[in-house]
Amino acid sequence: MGMQIAIILVVFAAGLALAFAAFNFTMVKKMPEGTDEMSEIASAIRVGANAFIDYEYKILYTVVALVAVLLAIVTTWHAAVALILGSIMSGCAGFIGMKIATYANVRVSNRARETRDIGETVKVAFRGGSVMGLCVGGFALLGLFLVYIIFGIGLGQLGETTASYTNLLGLSFVPFTMTLSGYALGCSIVAMFNRVGGGIYTKAADMGADLVGKTEVHIPEDDPRNPATIADNVGDNVGDVAGLGSDLLESFVGAITSGIILAYHMFLQSQAMATGMTLAMLEKCVLFPLIFVSAGMLACCVGIAFLLFKKKMSSDPHKDLNGATYVAAALTILLGLAASLVLFQGEDAAVLKASLGFSAGAFSPWIAAAIGVLSGVVIGMMAEFYTSADFNPTKRLASASVEGPALTITQGLALGMKSCMAPCVVLGAGIIASYQLSGMYGVSMAAMGMLSFVAATVSVDTYGPISDNAGGIAEMSHLDPEVRQITDTLDSVGNTTAAIGKGFAIGSGALAALALMISYLYSFNEPGTELVLNIMTPMILAGAIVGAALPFLFSGMLIEAVAKAARKMVDEVRRQFREHPAILDGAEKPDYKTCISISSKGAIGEMKVPSLLAIVVPVVCGFVFGPEFVGGVIIGSTLSAIMIAIFSGNAGGAWDNGKKYIEAGGVPGHLKGSEAHEAAVVGDTVGDPLKDTVGPCLDIFIKIMSTVSLVAVPVFAKVNLVSWLAGLFG
Repeated sequence: MGMQIAIILVVFAAGLALAFAAFNFTMVKKMPEGTDEMSEIASAIRVGANAFIDYEYKILYTVVALVAVLLAIVTTWHAAVALILGSIMSGCAGFIGMKIATYANVRVSNRARETRDIGETVKVAFRGGSVMGLCVGGFALLGLFLVYIIFGIGLGQLGETTASYTNLLGLSFVPFTMTLSGYALGCSIVAMFNRVGGGIYTKAADMGADLVGKTEVHIPEDDPRNPATIADNVGDNVGDVAGLGSDLLESFVGAITSGIILAYHMFLQSQAMATGMTLAMLEKCVLFPLIFVSAGMLACCVGIAFLLFKKKMSSDPHKDLNGATYVAAALTILLGLAASLVLFQGEDAAVLKASLGFSAGAFSPWIAAAIGVLSGVVIGMMAEFYTSADFNPTKRLASASVEGPALTITQGLALGMKSCMAPCVVLGAGIIASYQLSGMYGVSMAAMGMLSFVAATVSVDTYGPISDNAGGIAEMSHLDPEVRQITDTLDSVGNTTAAIGKGFAIGSGALAALALMISYLYSFNEPGTELVLNIMTPMILAGAIVGAALPFLFSGMLIEAVAKAARKMVDEVRRQFREHPAILDGAEKPDYKTCISISSKGAIGEMKVPSLLAIVVPVVCGFVFGPEFVGGVIIGSTLSAIMIAIFSGNAGGAWDNGKKYIEAGGVPGHLKGSEAHEAAVVGDTVGDPLKDTVGPCLDIFIKIMSTVSLVAVPVFAKVNLVSWLAGLFG
């Protein structure tokens, strides 16, 4: 009976979210676009974004098909079908989010033009962003509903707790955990492609536009005379919207599935060690994350509606956006408490403690999830402290620009490095507290809690690139400076909300990777074995060292890819200015299409190797060195990726907002066009690939490595070169 109620709740939450998204999509489309010139620019951005996503998805789904075939051969056909389903859900969320962003951007500009009211303009940008947020949560839950209905209930996998499915290679698997892993892997592959491809695209265009336009010929940002400016605006949609949506959907699904998969492994462990966990308790552990995130989805609908239907908006967009997030988070915690009590009330506290590590009885999983929610909010506040121009770190960074670009970059590096400590302390405290209260299952619930109100955080995050595009359209269509001032205010807040979103993503990624790591250890050890990964074992230590270097290799590849594509963009912009000097006089229109083509080809060409790195490395390492080495690789890569991602996101966000702080007159005597501003532009350009390409891609990198390892470990635990050689030579 409990399972049926949970399934109904999941499909209701998914249906409500998608219906609300459809309503907001329609409401945005009904709004006027403004002048003919505004419509023409918006149409060019829309066409460029559609062309890129269509081209990218053709390559993406070719890779998905190949991975699905491989998965069907070496694991189960159920996992292969679930992988395709996950890729479709994630792909749909990214595509719809990108579509609404290309419709909302011009309408935000027009609302600012018509009303000159910052509150009314925020509503339009947030309504557009909410479509992405609601689609992320709605499609993720819809996919999980289909997995449960088709495989869990229809094929009876939910009740199979042992490795009862044997494939053609003679390898055995617990069916439902492998199916869920396939679903998560499908979401991960789309997220990797969208984040990496979109990240390279957007930063190549942005850097190309800035380096020539702002620093060489001294024309404003988003000036219609800059040939790269349309490509730059297209990039905001493909990287910061489609990429963001797929990224957070993958994080959301990974956090939920890590808890469910872990519950199955803990049940087998309990059976082997006779600690008393029953099938009824297993079902409750499987149900809890589903019910909690469904409650979170309903809470997000309330939080989003709280802002959209608010009669009187404040003049501070940040306050209103935070209000929507906090309403969603608070409601999620309250509804989650009810879920925990209903499910676990009446269970023997001693058995809960012995089998699952629940120290607080029926409250344990709720407390762990609430720790995750609060940790996410605190990490978000820390990101805001380091990246917002309202606080001293970014103000000091802006002041350093007076001394030139070298000190701007030096100060930004220092800020980014220092900003790693506090979030890591929060993460560490969250892991310890959730483990002490609820065992390893509690750690996975903390990850799930951190993303349980993902629809609200993604809505706030997507608001940023929509506002950025709106500012570009205002500039290109020669609207009043007052309009651009409104959109710039929205964009500056958007940079901070983006940094907060990235904090959520990497924090939840670290927690989910830890939960997946425990499931990974269960997967190749016999039930009843003590789970110890001794870091001082040479094989594991070597794996950890190699793993710690991988995020640096991955990040270097991404930055190099951006630099290559940006170099081509710079050459093209310079060529147009050189061969067509009338462009700078406004007498001739630049060739936007060539710049869009350069970004598209550069992104697709350069994304392939970094994207495949996360999939190929754990598999190759596993078949050569075995599961212990891969365990070390996952630990090492997770730890270094957390640091690089926090550093990249905060340093890049601070450089961007420091530049905007100078433009707003925050540094006395140094306005737009001054030497200090030019130095800040250089800092912003250095930070661009860090905050929008490297940082966002690293959380996907560690989760996809963990998921691939979990899927492949039953195979390479039995078949690997080191074990074969050891057997050969005795």
